Amino acid sequence: MAGPQVLKHRRTTLERAEKFLSEHHFRDCNLRGRLFGASCPLVSLSCFSTPRRIPYDEAVRQEFRPVKVGESFGPTWWTCWFKAELSIPRGWAGKEVHLLWESDGEGMVWRDAQPVQGLTKEGEKTSYVLTEDLKEAEPHSLTVYVEVACNGLFGAGKDSLIGPPDPDKKFTLNKAELVVFHRDVHELLVDFEILVDMAKFLKEDNQRSLQALYMANQMVNLLDVMDASTFPAARQLASSLFGQRNGDSQHTIHAMGHCHIDSAWLWPYEESIRKCARSWVTVVRLMEKNPEFTFVCSQAQQFEWVRTRYPGLYAQIQDFVKEGRFIPVGGTWVEMDGNLPSGESMVRQFLQGQRFFLQQFGSLCSEFWLPDTFGYSAQLPQLMRGCGIRRFLTQKLSWSLVNTFPHSSFFWEGLDGSRVLVHFPPGDSYGLEGRVEEMLKTMSNNRDKGRVNHSTALFGFGDGGGGPTQKMLDRLRRMRDTDGLPRVQMSTPDRFFSVLEREETQLCTWVGELFLELHNGTYTTQAQIKKENRECERLLHDVEVLSSFALTQKSTFQYPSLKLQHLWRLLLLNQFHDVLPGSCIQLVVEDARRYYAEIRREASVLQKDAVQALFGKLLPTGPETAKSLLVLNTLPWERTEVISRTGEDTLALLKVPSMGYAAMEESLTPSCPVTVTKQADGSVSMENGAIAAHLDSLGRVMSLRLVHTGRESVQEGHGANQFVMFDDIPLYWDAWDVMDYHLETRKPITTLLKPLEVVLAGGLRGSVKFSLQISERSVITQEVILDAMCPYLRFVTEVDWAEAHKFLKVEFPLRVRSMNATYEIQFGHLQRPTHWNTSWDWARFEVWSHKWMDLSEHGFGVALLNDCKYGASVHRDVMSLSLLRAPKSPDATADIGRHQFSYAMMPHQGSFQEAGVIQWAYNFNFPLHTVPAGSAPGLAWSAFSVDSPAIVLETVKQAEDRLDSLVVRLYESHGSTVVAWLQTSLPIKDAIECDLLEQPEPSSRLLLTEHGLKFSFTPFQVRSVLLILRQ
Repeated sequence: MAGPQVLKHRRTTLERAEKFLSEHHFRDCNLRGRLFGASCPLVSLSCFSTPRRIPYDEAVRQEFRPVKVGESFGPTWWTCWFKAELSIPRGWAGKEVHLLWESDGEGMVWRDAQPVQGLTKEGEKTSYVLTEDLKEAEPHSLTVYVEVACNGLFGAGKDSLIGPPDPDKKFTLNKAELVVFHRDVHELLVDFEILVDMAKFLKEDNQRSLQALYMANQMVNLLDVMDASTFPAARQLASSLFGQRNGDSQHTIHAMGHCHIDSAWLWPYEESIRKCARSWVTVVRLMEKNPEFTFVCSQAQQFEWVRTRYPGLYAQIQDFVKEGRFIPVGGTWVEMDGNLPSGESMVRQFLQGQRFFLQQFGSLCSEFWLPDTFGYSAQLPQLMRGCGIRRFLTQKLSWSLVNTFPHSSFFWEGLDGSRVLVHFPPGDSYGLEGRVEEMLKTMSNNRDKGRVNHSTALFGFGDGGGGPTQKMLDRLRRMRDTDGLPRVQMSTPDRFFSVLEREETQLCTWVGELFLELHNGTYTTQAQIKKENRECERLLHDVEVLSSFALTQKSTFQYPSLKLQHLWRLLLLNQFHDVLPGSCIQLVVEDARRYYAEIRREASVLQKDAVQALFGKLLPTGPETAKSLLVLNTLPWERTEVISRTGEDTLALLKVPSMGYAAMEESLTPSCPVTVTKQADGSVSMENGAIAAHLDSLGRVMSLRLVHTGRESVQEGHGANQFVMFDDIPLYWDAWDVMDYHLETRKPITTLLKPLEVVLAGGLRGSVKFSLQISERSVITQEVILDAMCPYLRFVTEVDWAEAHKFLKVEFPLRVRSMNATYEIQFGHLQRPTHWNTSWDWARFEVWSHKWMDLSEHGFGVALLNDCKYGASVHRDVMSLSLLRAPKSPDATADIGRHQFSYAMMPHQGSFQEAGVIQWAYNFNFPLHTVPAGSAPGLAWSAFSVDSPAIVLETVKQAEDRLDSLVVRLYESHGSTVVAWLQTSLPIKDAIECDLLEQPEPSSRLLLTEHGLKFSFTPFQVRSVLLILRQ
C-alpha cells in the first residue's frame, strides 16, 4: 500500500535525490555505490620506466619489474609502461567486465599491439571495457599493456594549473583491478542526473522543474539498490518524462563531439602526439557503440602525427571520415594565432592544411575552426574565402574582459569587404560535458534570439585532450526532445551552417577585426620566439624568391619544394596559438627555438644553392678573385641603401633594381653626407639632408625634423625614445595578460650607465652609442644610426634583461594630433582610435601591429618601424612600442637573457602612403643580400616590378602542382582602388589567375602584353596568379 502524500520541501527533496547519486555521501546504500559489482585483482602487474617516449614494439622488449597498486612513478615527463596479466573469473559469465585503472598520469591501453583506449582520470576515463557480455568462448586470460605518461591532462604545473612544471613530481597508480560494471545502474544514474539538474537549473516555480523533482523523488522511493528487479520500473518513470516532447518553437542545439588538443602548451609537442592518439582512439571506440555520434577535429598537423606514428588507428579514423562521422574541420595546418603570423604565413596555414585534407580525405574543409585564439585579424575573411571557406566557428571572444560581443551568429566582413558566416557557440566553451545547465545556457545566451533559433554545443574534454565520454552521449540522448529543455540533436558543421544560411537575411554584420579584450600580453611575451618567427618568415620568403629566379634562369636547377614544405610546416607549427604568443612552458620554448634553428640552417643552405645556380661562374674561388659585390634585392621596388661590405668594416651606398640584383665595384656618392656633431653638454646632433635629429645625453630624441620643411615631430619639452618600465602583475593569466592598471605604474628610465659617444662620425653613416641602467639586474645598450639618403632614424638595441613582473616599453611623444592611428596587419592596415571615449576604445589600451604603425595629421606624420615587435599602443599623441615582459608562469624563465632588436622613427611629409612608409618598413625587415663576385661591370637584372606604389608583390614561388609554373601573390596596400601593371623579364608564356590554394579561376586567363600584366585592385585585395613558364 502506498504511503501518505507528503508536502514536499524543495531543498530536502532535491538534496535527497542528490545524495542518492553522491560520490561522497552514503555510498554504502546509494545508487552510486552499486555502479561496480564484484572485483578481482590482476594476476600480475609489472612495469619499466624510461625518460623517452618510445614506440610499443620497443617497449614490450624491455625488462619489466613487479609493481603494486599504490606505488608512485616519475619523475615528470618520464613514461611508465605497465604489463598487466588478467584472468576474468568464470563466474562472471554474461557480465560486462572492465579493467578499472586510475593513475595520476595519462594512460593508453595497448591490446594485440594496437592502441585501444585512452585512460585519463581528469577526463573521466578510468576503465577499459574488456567485454560487454562475457561469453564462455571468449578468452578469459589475456595480457594488456598500459603506457602511462608522467603528466596529467594539463601537464604538471606546480601549485597551480599554469605554474611552471614541477620536475620532480611523482604519479601514483591508485587502482588496477578487474570489475563487473553494472550498465543498468549507469543508465539510472544518468536518468537521475538529468532529472536533478532539470529541478536545479530550471526556475524554482517552473512546472517542469517541479515535475522533474517529484519524478526523481518517486524513483528513489521505488528503488531498492540491492534489488536490480526494481530498476526497470524506475527507468520507465524517467523515460515517461523524457518522452514528453517540445513544441515547434523550441530552440535547437546542434551537438558535436569535440576534443581541443593544444599542439603544445603546458606539455611539449611530443606529448601532444600521444594526447591525439589517446583522445582519438577513445572517439573511435565511442563511434563503434554509438552510431549517431559525430565528432569534429581540426589541425592537419595532428592528423599527420597520428598517420605516421599510429597507422592502425589512422586507418580506422579514415573509415569513419568516409562515413561522415569523424569530420575534419578548420582547413589549417594548426590552430594558429590569429594576430601575429604574417599574411603569407596565414595563407600557408590554409594551403598546407587544405591540401592535406584533400589528399588524405578527398575533400576540402568548408569551415574555418579556431575556437581558442586570442583575437582575429580583419584580413581573415578574405583569406578564408580565397581558400574555399565561407564559414567560421570560434568562441574565444566570450573571454573579453570589458565588452560583451553582441552576436552569436552573424556575418563578418573583413578589410577588403569579403564576408564569411560566423557562429560563436553560446555555451561559451568548446569543452562542454553534455549537462542540462550547459544546454540551458546555450539556449539563453544566444544573442540573436528572434533571428536565429539554432546554435551549436561542442562537447568533450579539451585543451589537454580527452574528448567525449559515453556519459556525455547518454546525457545528450535524454535531451533529444524533452519538454522544458532545448531540443538537442547530434549534428555536423555542414548541417548547422546550412540551417544558418537559410536565415542569412536575418543576420547582422560585424565589420573589421574581432579583438579579444584579454591576453594582450601575448603580443610581447617570449620576445625571442617572436623575433625568430619574423626572421624565419623573411628567410623562407627570400629562399622562394631566389629559388624561383634560379628556376627560370638555369634549366638544371631543381626547385627545393619538399624541403621548403618541411620548413614551412615547422614554421606553421610554431605559430600555434600557445607557442608564438609565448603562453607555453619552457620545454615548448626550447622545442620551438630548435625548430627555428633548423629553419635558419636549412634555409641558409637553400639560399646558397639558389645563388650558386644564378651566379656560379661569377662566384670567386678565393678571396683574391672577389673584385665586385653582387647585391640581391628580394623586394619589388628599386632600393638605394647603405650596406656593409661582406666580411669588411667598410660601407657602401648602392642602388639595386626591383626584385633582382646588381654588381657593384664602387660606392655611390650621396648628395648629402651624414654629419654628426657632439655638443659640450654631451648631446649630439645628426643630419643627412632629409632629417635632422638632436639627442640629449640620455639618448632621448629631443628633436627630429624634416630638413626641407623644418617640420618638428617631437613634442616640445619631451623626449622621444624614452624607455619606461611598468609593474606587470595580472590577475591570473601571467604570460597572457597585461592589465590596464599597469599604466598607473609608469617609471621613466633615466639612469645613465655610459654616456653618449660617437661611433661613426658621418659620411655614409653616423652613429652614437649609450647605455642605461634599468635596475641592478638589467641594462639597455643602444646605437642610434642615421644613414645617407635614409628617411628614418634607426635604434639598434640590446637589453640584458633579468626582471620579474616588469614591462619595458619605449615611448615617442609626438607633435601630431589625430583621432586615429594606423597599424599594419596582414596584407594591409587598419585604424584604431587614439582616445578612450568608450569602453570599446579603452579596452584596446594595448594592441598588436606588424612592421609599422603611423600617427598622421593632414600633410605630416610619424611612423614607427620595427624588426620583431608586435605589442603597441598610441594614446593621444604618444606612440609606444612594447619591448619586453617578465612573466613567471607557465615559464619561470620567460624573456630572461639578452635581447637584440631594432626600431626606427620616420617623420614624413604627406600621408604615410605618399611617403612610402610601407616600402621602408619592408626594407627595414628584408635586408639586401650581398655576395662577393668576380668582375662583373654593369651587371644588373630585374625579374619583376610594379608600376604602382600601392601594390606589393608579396610572394614568388613555384606552383604546388605545376613544375612549369610560378605563383605570384600581390596585394593592394594603400586602401585604394587602383589599376597596376606587373612587368617581368621572366620567360612567361601564359598567366592565369588562381585562388590562394592555387586552383585556377574559371575564365581567368590574363592578357600578356609587352607592358606586362594589367591588374585592377580594390582596397586591400589579395590576388594570386599562375605564371606558366616557357620551356
